[in-house]
Amino acid sequence: MTLSPLRVAFALPGLHRVDRGAEIAFISVGSELAREGHEVTLIGSGPPRKGAPYRYLQAGLIPRERFERFPRLPALRSETSWEELTFLPGFHKVYRPDEFDVTLTCSFPWMNWALRTRRRNGRRPAHVFVTQNGIWPVQSDDREYGWFGCEGLVCINPEFHEIGRDRYPSALISNGVDLPRFRAGRSDREAFGLPADKPVVLMVSALIASKQVELGIEAVSRLEGVHLAVAGDGPLRDQLRARADQLMPGRFHNFTTKADRMADVYRSADLFLHLSRDESFGNVYVEAMASGLPTVALDLPRTRWIVGDNATLVPDGNLDALSKGITGTLAEAVNKDRLLQRAASFDWPVIARQYSDFLQDIVSRQKRKPEA
Repeated sequence: MTLSPLRVAFALPGLHRVDRGAEIAFISVGSELAREGHEVTLIGSGPPRKGAPYRYLQAGLIPRERFERFPRLPALRSETSWEELTFLPGFHKVYRPDEFDVTLTCSFPWMNWALRTRRRNGRRPAHVFVTQNGIWPVQSDDREYGWFGCEGLVCINPEFHEIGRDRYPSALISNGVDLPRFRAGRSDREAFGLPADKPVVLMVSALIASKQVELGIEAVSRLEGVHLAVAGDGPLRDQLRARADQLMPGRFHNFTTKADRMADVYRSADLFLHLSRDESFGNVYVEAMASGLPTVALDLPRTRWIVGDNATLVPDGNLDALSKGITGTLAEAVNKDRLLQRAASFDWPVIARQYSDFLQDIVSRQKRKPEA
């Protein structure tokens, strides 16, 4: 059955300014929905991008790096919350609730509150919250979390869906991957300053405590002749670089690159290493699989749901097992066909069709509600 096109707004401060997992997901899903015929608008802080199939509205902010030493308070628990608060004035200048049938964000508290409270003629669009940054706003009623609400919930892993489906209309929809861009191919190590004659282990990660980059440094430092490359930045940059200089001098390289070069980064490594315990969905796992890159990660239910049997999974906290897992995986022949087959189930057009079906259902429910 063909349904009417929806007017959809994705709002997130980092859109068009950074290319992290949530931003990539919103841009990718928004682009595919626009190609399906929906009227899609993205609202972010970065500059417009040529060739985007959606409408883009820009609002300014003060970057989170300026808030790394600011106090942690209720509703302002991290530098990201401070950044989001500075995004609101510009957002309210460009956002018109009567232009949309449904809005989406993954950011709490400020964006969730802004999208749910702004009305026109007593009504507002249906609001869908995407659990890119966790399930805590849904799960907790403590302090500011008690003010959370939505008309629909996109849960990006099964654990979140178990929690959310009894509280809000919910759908289990994973993140995806740009298969035409992330694919196996020729490496370009020289462009990233990586050695041509040594095995390269790659981590793609923000330099924050939850990503456990230091554990990766300790594990790889035990492996003679193996080079560790970390693509990412964050507040622990100086601490981690100092630790690497101490444990593995000359075998550590930390860098950042533009989003359109990330596929080349994956193709320039021999193994992908990811040690985050608590992220909602590891886009990086799917990107690595699509690039034909074997993975070593922690044996967690969420990770296994993404990679299946296509990775070496080791017990959390076992440094010996981690080092052995890296050594064993480097020595194995890579079955790229299996990796690519698994990655194909996460193709963004497949994911976007699931979003389209769910958003149609949520908007239909909202239209049946009486006016406020």
